[in-house]
Amino acid sequence: MTGNRLIISALVLALVQIGFLSWIIAGRAAILRNGKEVLLKVEPVNPRDLLRGDYISVNSISRIPVKLIANIPQGKFSSDDTSIVVRLKKGADGYWQPTAAWFGKAPASAGPDEADIAGHLAEGWGLRDPDATIAPEYGIDRFYVPEGEGMAIQTDMRVRPFGIKLALAADGTPQIKALMDGDRTLFEEPLY
Repeated sequence: MTGNRLIISALVLALVQIGFLSWIIAGRAAILRNGKEVLLKVEPVNPRDLLRGDYISVNSISRIPVKLIANIPQGKFSSDDTSIVVRLKKGADGYWQPTAAWFGKAPASAGPDEADIAGHLAEGWGLRDPDATIAPEYGIDRFYVPEGEGMAIQTDMRVRPFGIKLALAADGTPQIKALMDGDRTLFEEPLY
């Protein structure tokens, strides 16, 4: 009798784990399939992680000027460990740039050529100086490419523009969809 309970408990635990992982994968696939597409510029940086391989860094939204944050409370000189929403607007060149930001949630929905990306801001960033910048984390800081191709891409980035195509969920959750060389897709993330 005890052996049967142990087997049933192990099966239930395994099904719960499989269900949880499936839920995570399906959520990511839904964002990639249905999310609003945004193209961000990438900049050449050292494209090598000794443990994980070659990557491209998403730098165009990694530093946000403090003056873009619309709802800094009076007398607040540093950030809490908090969420941040950054409003992106499509430029004439097709790349999206930050135009506003809010702690917590955006007060209004984004327009047709706008999109909101949700991020997280670590505690301690200085908010006193309007010329200062903050560094939100979005969970999309790196896009890993096949081994040995990072240096060639970095060299090409110095000559022509490259971009990262994101898919943004309605709540601003981002997923990297593809690495673009101009209009050409170099690498695309699979749905599953």
